[in-house]
Amino acid sequence: MKVYEALQWASSFLKEKERDDNAGELLLRHLMGIDRAKFLASLREELEAATFEAFQKAVILHADGKPVQYIIGFESFYGRDFKVNEDVLIPRQETEELVYHVLQRIDQLFGKGDRLELADIGTGSGAIAITLKLEKPDLNVTATDIYKPTLLLAQENARTLGASIQFVHGDLLKPFIEGGKQFDVVISNPPYIPDGDMEWMSEVVTEHEPHRALFAGVDGLAIYRRLAEELSFVIRDQALIGFEVGAGQSGAVARLLEQAFPHAKIDIAYDINGKDRMVFAEIGFE
Repeated sequence: MKVYEALQWASSFLKEKERDDNAGELLLRHLMGIDRAKFLASLREELEAATFEAFQKAVILHADGKPVQYIIGFESFYGRDFKVNEDVLIPRQETEELVYHVLQRIDQLFGKGDRLELADIGTGSGAIAITLKLEKPDLNVTATDIYKPTLLLAQENARTLGASIQFVHGDLLKPFIEGGKQFDVVISNPPYIPDGDMEWMSEVVTEHEPHRALFAGVDGLAIYRRLAEELSFVIRDQALIGFEVGAGQSGAVARLLEQAFPHAKIDIAYDINGKDRMVFAEIGFE
């Protein structure tokens, strides 16, 4: 069987199963160990029998609902590959925009030369914390997560990508409140999906990605409420807070931050698709 024939089979099979037919190319490129340019150049070459057998198994796994990223074991984020498994949420493209906005605001508010203390709360795969450290090496970055296996995977990603980060096991900001630790910047992409949304979401998400990283109470705001209550104990007089939020949640999250920090500058940032995806609080700046 030629490469293009295997690809056609996968596309047809995945369409029939109502999955993304483009997944076939990602899986086959991974199994062949080549980039897209080489893959396109090899479409009329013969595919090794063992590779096709592995490809069939992978395509069937995806048809049954397993995300491609968990099958191949990584996801690209900000130009780097992060190892992922079912202990962590798959990094999303929207979150790259949170990182971009945080980097821009750090430069605007603090200047480029300061060694700032930054915390990423609920780090998951470590994508936010590691990317921020690699993009701005002078940052002192701490990342925390409540689930130990998740933290171990984030540590592995940090080692692989060469990012020096302190990892802390704990529930949101509690370890820092108890330890008297303070930060200049606190970032979080917490769970924000209302529990009721599980009924209509794809099983690719609900049956494979960790629910503790997805769902947050009746209205999806449970973690934001806790963070808003705890933040004042861990931030310095001048500080930046940045959250990713679900579509339509920005107003409610902004109000939580306004109540917690009445004199802060609170603003909502939109992603490239025009969705209200980020909420920021700038505290103590003129």
